[in-house]
Amino acid sequence: MATQEIICAGFGGQGVMSMGQLLTYAGMLEGKHVSWLPSYGPEMRGGTANCGVVVSEHPVGSPIVTQSTAAIVMNLPSLIKFEKTLVKDGLLLVNSSLIDQKTSREDVSAYYIPANEIANELGNGKVANMVMLGAFLEITKTVKIESILAAFKKVFGPSKEHLLPLNKEALEKGAVYVRS
Repeated sequence: MATQEIICAGFGGQGVMSMGQLLTYAGMLEGKHVSWLPSYGPEMRGGTANCGVVVSEHPVGSPIVTQSTAAIVMNLPSLIKFEKTLVKDGLLLVNSSLIDQKTSREDVSAYYIPANEIANELGNGKVANMVMLGAFLEITKTVKIESILAAFKKVFGPSKEHLLPLNKEALEKGAVYVRS
């Protein structure tokens, strides 16, 4: 992995900022160069939200992701907006639970993951973002799942540590889904 420039995007409340923060923090824990740049729509919950994440072996020149190597999209407006920012041979992860459209790009690798269904099977729809993150990590190996779990403790603090087993299971389910 030289440099991953990732866009995480969806509605506010889908955990796209958390996904980005966890990736960034995990990269930092692994001694990589990182940046995280959030962008919110006019309203928080229900509005569109996205963040650009850079995880690299080299110093990060700019936190702004204009040409992404990967995009994790949780809703249709995000697919429409960000599929065009992917570089040729980029990676597109689509939450097929909420997006029934396929990408128009033939020069990217697209994975369609029913993240909400998988999260609901685990008993908590809020971990759909972690299902997507697990799929991303399985494909790219950007950071280790253990690093994400260590980052989880730092980002969310002791009050949320009881959610670690559920989030670990969601990461693993996402990884298994793209493996099969």
